[in-house]
Amino acid sequence: MITVIRQGTARDAEAVADLHAASWRTAYAGIVPDEALGDGLAAQRREIWELRLAADYGGPETTPELLVAEQGAELVGFAYLVPHWDGRILLDNLHVRPGLTGGGIGRRLLDAARVHTARRHPGTDLYLEVLQANTRAVAFYEREGAHRTAVREGEFPGGHVLPEYEYTWPASDLARHWS
Repeated sequence: MITVIRQGTARDAEAVADLHAASWRTAYAGIVPDEALGDGLAAQRREIWELRLAADYGGPETTPELLVAEQGAELVGFAYLVPHWDGRILLDNLHVRPGLTGGGIGRRLLDAARVHTARRHPGTDLYLEVLQANTRAVAFYEREGAHRTAVREGEFPGGHVLPEYEYTWPASDLARHWS
C-alpha cells in the first residue's frame, strides 16, 4: 500500500492521540511503569494533541510541524517537529502504528522530518531523545546516521524518571543529504 506523508492539522488530533497511546503501550511495555501506560493514557494524549494543534505559536519560525503518514484514509504514523529555544529542531515524536513497524513508514517520516528541517530551518541541527531501553528505536536512529550527543534522564507521566539518549543529525548532514 502507498504511504503518503502530509502536513497534519488540528483535525488529526484524535487520530494522532490514539496512535500515540497505542505506540507507547507497545514500544514502552516493560520499560515504563505500567501505571504510566494505563487507562488514562489515551485521554491524556488527546488533551495534549488538541492543545498542541490548536495553539498559536506566533509564526513559522516558532511553530511546531506535524507530519502524518497515511495509507488510504488511515493514519499510520506521525512525526512532530518543535523549534527549540536553543536554536535546534526537536523531533519530539516519531511513531508508527503498532503492527506496521519495520515496513518503512518510520523511515519515510524521518526523511520528511530531515527534509523539512533542512529546507525550513537551514543551518539547524535536528535532534531527538529516546529511552535507552528502547533498543529497537536506538538501533533505528543509529542506522539512520544519528550521532549520540548526550546521555541524561527523561521524565514520563507520573513523575517516572528514566535514562535516555539524545541523538542529533547535524545541520551539515541535513544540508548535504536532505535539502
